[in-house]
Amino acid sequence: MKEADVLIIGGSAAGMVTAMTGKSNWPKKDFILVKKQKDVMVPCGIPYIFGTLESIDKNIMPVDVALQKSGVKSLVDEAVNIDSENKVVTFASGDKIKYNKLVISTGSTPIKPSWLKGADLENVFTVPKDVVYLNEMKNKLGDAKNIAVIGAGFIGVELSDELSKHGYNVTLIEKMPNILNLAFDVEVADKISSLLTERGIKVITGKGIGRVLGEQKVEAIELEDGERLAIDAVVLSVGYKPNTKLAQDSGIFVDEDKFIAVNEYMRTHEKDVFAVGDCAQKRDFVTRSRVGTMLASTACAEARICGMNLFNLNVVKTFSGTIAIYSTCIGNTGFGTAGVTEQRAEMEGIATISGLFEGINRHPGNLPDAHKQIVKLVAAKNSGVIIGGEVIGGLEAGELTNVIGLAIQNRMSVNSFLTTQIGTHPCLTASPAAYPLIKAAEIIANKMLQNMKEE
Repeated sequence: MKEADVLIIGGSAAGMVTAMTGKSNWPKKDFILVKKQKDVMVPCGIPYIFGTLESIDKNIMPVDVALQKSGVKSLVDEAVNIDSENKVVTFASGDKIKYNKLVISTGSTPIKPSWLKGADLENVFTVPKDVVYLNEMKNKLGDAKNIAVIGAGFIGVELSDELSKHGYNVTLIEKMPNILNLAFDVEVADKISSLLTERGIKVITGKGIGRVLGEQKVEAIELEDGERLAIDAVVLSVGYKPNTKLAQDSGIFVDEDKFIAVNEYMRTHEKDVFAVGDCAQKRDFVTRSRVGTMLASTACAEARICGMNLFNLNVVKTFSGTIAIYSTCIGNTGFGTAGVTEQRAEMEGIATISGLFEGINRHPGNLPDAHKQIVKLVAAKNSGVIIGGEVIGGLEAGELTNVIGLAIQNRMSVNSFLTTQIGTHPCLTASPAAYPLIKAAEIIANKMLQNMKEE
């Protein structure tokens, strides 16, 4: 029987970062990481294999190389049982590994709604992190002309744009009133929707799919209101569920939403068992409510916390909740969001005040590659503490979104933004006199001042 000081089940971003962080912090300990497939994909890069990247091979993470450099052993196998009492994991090959500490990083699997009639027809796909499945999916899409993407979250939006770029006629269908409904407020989501339409994608919101039609293969889809569309292939992008069957069957506690319950050190209810990534329970940083956020960036943050706390709890190195920082791009337009939207804050009973500033990302604005830039900040009404923000701009939008996330994590107030010192350059940033984060904060500060006068 093999033995390891630390055994990690799962080789995607969370498992890999846990292993490397853990080995860095505990260099004398033996680490073994076991992954289900030899090749591990960059999760966020999956939509781009259908257009920009052209080949799945260009979206493979060099996991083995990184682990070898860190001194971590890597195996390909599938865990089938965890005996947490005796600290032994059994694998599909029949091998067993005894551990001192165990990290579960089994990720998530795409949802295929059981109620959707026709979901098992040929050319109905999901988007898993599975090299074999996605290779087969790419090949089968080769003869399609009209593709329906169901679900306009980030993956649905990115995938629609990439498929359209590849020459397919794409219809993006979202049951909610707006695309990216959970990530952006209406005024920002509408701008993104218009951008997709301009790029030739048909966007349908406010009604979902009713059923998939065909004998053996997809021929059409029917929407909830009875409208029928001639379609050759359907991609279901309606969310993911935590892959926690192994944990649950092994007696490790999962919550009502089937996530593995963890504390701020990423410890489960079982002694010496940790969980990180999509399979681990999440709480919103602002509202403290349990949320289903699944992001590689969140997973890596959890992984670093887990790796640092494996053998000794460091009370200042904890995961205090997910800020849900998303960013992506359509062409040369980037957009991102961090924290809670106004509509989500209202649902949670948080009174807010917001500021939206429109400017340009270069100064002067007639420099090459200048791009319109929009920043919206959301603050708690009484304290002025920043709790959310949204960005549309050039490709710098991702980093601006990260700055907003940092402000939320450090509970910065509007006043902190007003006195923030920044570095600017004509070819790199907006003008120092019209820097979007500061200007949006100014708008909120003026509203707060006006509210005080009225009271």
